[in-house]
Amino acid sequence: MTIEENSAEDADFDEAAELPHERSLLIVEDDKPFLTRLTRAMEARGFAVTAVETVAEGLAAVEAAAPAFAIIDMRLGDGNGIDVISRLKEKRPDSRGIILTGYGNIATAVTAVKLGAFDYLAKPADADEIYHALMATQIEKPDALENPMSADRVRWEHIQRVYESCDRNVSETARRLNMHRRTLQRILAKRAPR
Repeated sequence: MTIEENSAEDADFDEAAELPHERSLLIVEDDKPFLTRLTRAMEARGFAVTAVETVAEGLAAVEAAAPAFAIIDMRLGDGNGIDVISRLKEKRPDSRGIILTGYGNIATAVTAVKLGAFDYLAKPADADEIYHALMATQIEKPDALENPMSADRVRWEHIQRVYESCDRNVSETARRLNMHRRTLQRILAKRAPR
C-alpha cells in the first residue's frame, strides 16, 4: 500500500467520524408526552426538530427533506421504526439515526444497526443519553460481561432472533421454533429476562 492510498483511507476514516454540520432532526415517537419532552430538549440543544408520531409520517418527512439526525422509536402503532431509518440512509447516507425501544434485545439491535442505525438505546433513555449517542464520534464497545446472560435470557434472545428473521411473523416463528403460537405471543409480549 502506498502512502497516498494510506492517506486516502485515513481521510475516509476521518470523514466517517465527522458529524453532519446541519442540525435538522426527525423524531418519530408514538408516546406523546415523551415526544413533547424530547422535542423541547433537542430544540434547547440547537436542533431544528420535526416531530411525528407514525411510521407513515416519518417516511413522508424523510421524503420531503431528509434530516441530518433522527431519533426513532422501534415499535410504532403503524409499523416498525427501522423502516424509517432504512429509508433515511437511502436518501441521506451521512445521516445519523438512533433507535429507541422499550423491548431491547440483541437481535433487534443488530438488525437496526445493519439497516443503518448509528446506535440503539433501550427506554427509558433521557435527553442527555440520546444527545450523547447522536453526537458520539464512535460507538463505545462495552467491556467483557461480568455477569453472563442467564439461560432464560439466552432463550429469549434466540426467540427474538428467529422472530426477526421471519420478518416478525408470529405463525412462521412458532413453526420454526416448534412452539404453540399463543405461547410464543406471550413470550414476545414480555420484557427480556435479566
